[in-house]
Amino acid sequence: MTFQADDILLWVSSLVWPFVRISAMLLVAPIFGARNINVRVRLLMGLLLALVVAPQLSAPPQVDPLSLAGMVVVIHQVLIGVAMGFVMQMVFSALTQAGETIALSMGLGFASAMDPVGGVQVPMISQYYMILATLIFLALGGHLVLIEYLLRSFETLPISANALTADDLWAVVRFGTTMYAAAVLIALPAVASLLLVNLSMGVITRAAPQLNIFAVGFPLTILAGFVIILLTLPSLPARIGELLMSAFPLIAQLTRA
Repeated sequence: MTFQADDILLWVSSLVWPFVRISAMLLVAPIFGARNINVRVRLLMGLLLALVVAPQLSAPPQVDPLSLAGMVVVIHQVLIGVAMGFVMQMVFSALTQAGETIALSMGLGFASAMDPVGGVQVPMISQYYMILATLIFLALGGHLVLIEYLLRSFETLPISANALTADDLWAVVRFGTTMYAAAVLIALPAVASLLLVNLSMGVITRAAPQLNIFAVGFPLTILAGFVIILLTLPSLPARIGELLMSAFPLIAQLTRA
């Protein structure tokens, strides 16, 4: 049995191009791109998804992956995957920013832990919100929807050297305003309530200067912060759902789905 060079190039291209796009998305997307997930597991997942997609590709470009034209195609596929994962990553970043704001208002900004998703030190409140957001994301099937959009993108956005436009990239940038607005809305009840607590402690200190404000105010502020977080938890799933409902249409716009 003999194989022609063109046949080998076609087989390799039909597997390499989807593997690059899928791996780029898995590297950036939350949960899939977490630091505590083994790199081999992530590569194996990308390879399995690429094997599923490869037979369904209509006509992969007849380009040598090691040539200059092949590198251009690779860059476009990486850009598509990174854009999809980055949009979903911004949803979780909104929770991290809200937790940092609340922690600073409570006086717990010094209590930090390693974030398994970003690999950086974040306050404990941010870590708590990230765990809740991850559980809600998995419960809603967001990871399955993200993979579905990724696999469907090979039909709506075929592999070529022309992928995302400048308008698509600006749409991703503009989504940052949605992320910051959601972070403010999540943190606003706690921050406003803690501001009132601090104002009350200031009035008490003014009325009774002999009172040690550091011995009384610091534990009271932390206690009030935990109570406020507990009272605002019922509204958190709705906020996360709104963020996801804003992120998935943007991903659909990027992939032309």
